Amino acid sequence: MSLEARLEVATREFQKIQKDLSNAIEARQRLDSQLQENEIVQKEFNLLKDDANIYKLIGPVLVKQEKTEAVSNVEKRLEYIRSEIKRVEAQLQDFTQKSELKKTEVIKIQTEYQAKLQAEASTGSK
Repeated sequence: MSLEARLEVATREFQKIQKDLSNAIEARQRLDSQLQENEIVQKEFNLLKDDANIYKLIGPVLVKQEKTEAVSNVEKRLEYIRSEIKRVEAQLQDFTQKSELKKTEVIKIQTEYQAKLQAEASTGSK
């Protein structure tokens, strides 16, 4: 494979890794937002009396829900979100490492390609 083709392939791979990294960052931000929202709900539940009325929005309808059930649902959601954050954090580390390796590869190929072009230009001008 020619240097030019290798450079093109490596550049495409680098761009794909960058896109994956960007998507993982967006997912992490969404999860952070969801975590904060659910932590706020959990704090609000702690302030309520045991006999307080709690309603859950299902479609266009508010449905009455027991406090214990609502608290349990929020705790499960928080567990899920925290586990997803750990998973996405691992992805972020993986994509960051891959990105750095691919970036180094692209720079190396670019340097080789530029050296080849300079050598061709200097032999062609003689």
